[in-house]
Amino acid sequence: MSELTHFNSAGEAHMVDISEKTVTERAAVTEGYIEMQSDTLKRVLDGNNKKGDVLGIARIAGIMASKKTAELIPLCHPLPITHVDLKLETNTEKNHIRCQTTVTTSGKTGVEMEALNATQVALLTIYDMCKAVDRGMTIQGVCLLEKTGGKSGHWTKGS
Repeated sequence: MSELTHFNSAGEAHMVDISEKTVTERAAVTEGYIEMQSDTLKRVLDGNNKKGDVLGIARIAGIMASKKTAELIPLCHPLPITHVDLKLETNTEKNHIRCQTTVTTSGKTGVEMEALNATQVALLTIYDMCKAVDRGMTIQGVCLLEKTGGKSGHWTKGS
């Protein structure tokens, strides 16, 4: 494992200097889940939620969040995101909704934080829209599945 890069030689937090890095095509894929009561998931699937289209609004919230990542994470570089694909898949056997996000850019640093942020905000939006009927929902398993590009190349979870 390499050293932490967000600290300078004096041990102070700093933004990593990426000026000498090469621009490459980069992508990150993340996932996470929100578990809920079966009645809550049925409301989402039937479109009976009083706040509106839960999955559609969560998808837009996640995409918007990916673009705001550098404003929320103090040492994160602002990036020109070229694409965000956010999929929300329901599972009635497990009573959960899975969010998988892919973010891409042509840049000097990766988009892992943007993809993680998008996934988490999409799941938080689902929570917000359904909390009136199910305050016991849990968000879990938010993680990086894969990243490509840059000096470190291709990485997949479990490799």
